[in-house]
Amino acid sequence: MEANLHHEAISEHNPIYKRRRLLNRLLMVVSLSMLLYGLAWLAWILVTLLIEGGSALKPSLFTEMTPPPGGNGGLANAIWGSLLMVSTATLLGTPVGILAGTYLAEYGRDTWLAPATRFLNDMLLSAPSIIIGLFIYTIYVAKVKHFSGWGGTLALALIVIPVVVRTTDDMLKLVPNSLREAAVALGCPMWKMVTMVCYRAARAGILTGVLLAVARIAGETAPLLFTALNNQFWSSDMNAPMANLPVVIFQFAMSPYADWQRLAWGGAALITIGVLGLNIAARLILSKKN
Repeated sequence: MEANLHHEAISEHNPIYKRRRLLNRLLMVVSLSMLLYGLAWLAWILVTLLIEGGSALKPSLFTEMTPPPGGNGGLANAIWGSLLMVSTATLLGTPVGILAGTYLAEYGRDTWLAPATRFLNDMLLSAPSIIIGLFIYTIYVAKVKHFSGWGGTLALALIVIPVVVRTTDDMLKLVPNSLREAAVALGCPMWKMVTMVCYRAARAGILTGVLLAVARIAGETAPLLFTALNNQFWSSDMNAPMANLPVVIFQFAMSPYADWQRLAWGGAALITIGVLGLNIAARLILSKKN
């Protein structure tokens, strides 16, 4: 005990120890300052959205159509169009992403195709969404010669796929090999081992990836400008231009009309609250599993 106290006393008078301790405290202060700086901007954005858009968050926002300038209205058709396209894109992109991630983690570990696919998936994951919108415009919208909800759905699905592929691949690689070996030792086929053992062990992480993908596409504007465009009326026809919240917010925010700008603030607050809720849900699901 006395030797330890003597060693600590010597260390405190050591110039190297003092310099390291000072540097450590300095870096802690800088890190904490940067954290508070980032949180301050985030809080400012959220408070501004709630203040400016709070007055528009009322029942008419969810029950009335987008109005002409100077009229009363809401964003019902835009909310419906966004829900329809986001849900359909999630249903299209999620199975593809899960199956591709399963191949990378379970079947293609020792093949040249797996690293090449991961590299291409990372490129697609970081690609600007406007590039994806232009791609769908070229291969689909320009061919059918009209904007449509299907075009917007395809663009959003292409954004969903790399997110789900990455999370599925990472979550399945975290499953201990001992579980796989135990299942195979009992005579379990490969496909059943993946579905009954690996998927169950990684389901929280996979679901988190799906929720994060939905949160990402919920506010995408650029792809929809080239694919779904907009519609002033309520429409469930996916083969025609379809109203959606991001494009309506963009158009109303750029307009000179105060009532349209108020609705744009309300739509922005609605999307922000929805995305924040999805991110919190994803974190809670993953934390409960861990």
